[in-house]
Amino acid sequence: MLNFNTIQEMVDRAEEQHCPLHEIVIQREIHDSQKTRDEIIAAMEANWQVMQASIERGISNTEKSLSGLTGGDAKKLYHYAGKGYMGDEVLKAAAYAVGISEVNAVMGRIVACPTAGSCGIVPAALYAAKMERKLADEDIVKALFTAAGIGMVVDQNASIAGAAGGCQAECGTAAGMAAGALVELAGGTPAQIGNAVALSIKNLLGLVCDPVAGLVEVPCVKRNGFAAIEAMLAADMTLAGIESVIPVDEVIDAMNRIGKALPKSLRETSEGGLATTATAQAIEKRIYK
Repeated sequence: MLNFNTIQEMVDRAEEQHCPLHEIVIQREIHDSQKTRDEIIAAMEANWQVMQASIERGISNTEKSLSGLTGGDAKKLYHYAGKGYMGDEVLKAAAYAVGISEVNAVMGRIVACPTAGSCGIVPAALYAAKMERKLADEDIVKALFTAAGIGMVVDQNASIAGAAGGCQAECGTAAGMAAGALVELAGGTPAQIGNAVALSIKNLLGLVCDPVAGLVEVPCVKRNGFAAIEAMLAADMTLAGIESVIPVDEVIDAMNRIGKALPKSLRETSEGGLATTATAQAIEKRIYK
């Protein structure tokens, strides 16, 4: 049986077949899409090329979005690396994530991973790993299948849409995807991948979706930078031997219940949270005058 509905089912299949988690996802995609293995891998390679191009554009971008709310921050952060409290690669990872989100805000080409609002997290974390560990693109592409499988499970059992489950559904899912992929790139086991997903998503449970003026800019763009770092920390905690007390699929179930419990005002409607602050209201009036 090629289908899977939980992270544990993915882990069990990988352990039974003595193969990496990405192989389980590829097998399912071959079955579901009726495409060849080469076609599926080529499509993911194309996605990775778009991701890298959006990073390169993002960290050099000075263009402001139409609203004027975002643009140029990724470049500032990228050039600040080496001067801050955090290590160079960590700051650069945050810059990559912010940069991709800024590219999205100026209508540039990005990969929704799993959504446009969370598009910077997975690519940024994996690109940082590539640069730091001198990884081959082939390895990154395989890890992207692992990330995709994680996102599929969350989508089946909770939500990846801010309108349905708050930003925990978007940035939370993306962070979990990134954390799992990073563990695989470091040689972690399928069980460790599931653990990293649990640690990452747990930390972002309850995160609300409250975009200022209804735009995917504030606080979304900078939030991508924070979530990318959170994913990297979840991966490192796992690789250090730290385990999540709550199993990953129970974490995803909790995420689903929390999302349903969030009021409509905190699910992408801009009727609550940051979107209703005095400054946000003034910005909205200016934009939609």
